[in-house]
Amino acid sequence: MSAQPKIKKGTFQHIESELYAYHETRKEIVRLKNDILYASHPVDSNGGGRSNLPGDPTARTATLLTTHRELESLERIVGAIDSVYESLPDEKRRLIQLKYWSKPQTRTWDGIALEMSTHRVTLIRWRNDIVRSIAAKLGWR
Repeated sequence: MSAQPKIKKGTFQHIESELYAYHETRKEIVRLKNDILYASHPVDSNGGGRSNLPGDPTARTATLLTTHRELESLERIVGAIDSVYESLPDEKRRLIQLKYWSKPQTRTWDGIALEMSTHRVTLIRWRNDIVRSIAAKLGWR
């Protein structure tokens, strides 16, 4: 994994924030899909032009699900995190769980190192590799 290209500091921070928010993002995806699937679509009452969505409710729902930009973006991010996470060995998965997915987050790098019986520098190197792998999956630099 260490052959990943260098990424910008802001990109690194953004990906870390996405890792912290991973579970909330998954909930947001479900919420957005439910809003699209179960929302009543208001009829255009202003007498304006025609909608560009199909008249068939099923086709309209399918179109909305596949063209919703925020939903597409969130799914790409979660997909990249899932893909990288699934490819990791158990020790690196544990790092992600302890560093990003434990609530409330009270552990320092030294505390995680002690709990995992690994050196702090090794954990930070793993973290850097993981974040760069996610960036590569997303096409971010």
